[in-house]
Amino acid sequence: MKSQRYAFVLIADEKYWRRLCERNRTNREIHVFVRKSLVGPRETQKLLFYVKKPIMQVRGVADFIERVTGDSEELWRRHGAESCFESYDEYASFAESREKMTFVRFTNFRELENPKDTEITRAVLGSFVWFRPKYLRFEASEQLIT
Repeated sequence: MKSQRYAFVLIADEKYWRRLCERNRTNREIHVFVRKSLVGPRETQKLLFYVKKPIMQVRGVADFIERVTGDSEELWRRHGAESCFESYDEYASFAESREKMTFVRFTNFRELENPKDTEITRAVLGSFVWFRPKYLRFEASEQLIT
């Protein structure tokens, strides 16, 4: 039986989504998704990347490595090169003076060849009003990535 926490949906701005795709083309193996809070997956197998308006689709998938939380400056020193930020100053601007951040590390990132339209995405994920990152069962995640 597959876990109820098989996949975790991360919400990405279009700007950072495009950068992640560009960085992936440079053959980097490990990437980091940066969150402004201490919320993120603890145990999961897959990460799904939902790109917000105007796209409103799950556009990518990756294998989860770990969630690392802690001091924002220390996280940048350890894993900043794995992020999509071009400099510490850009990262600091994104962090908005937060002392604690979360870095979600992953590998085997790939863009989906045929992302599902908004109707299918909405049917699987539910309403986009107040949409938050969440876990998905295996069957729900497969509907979005196959």
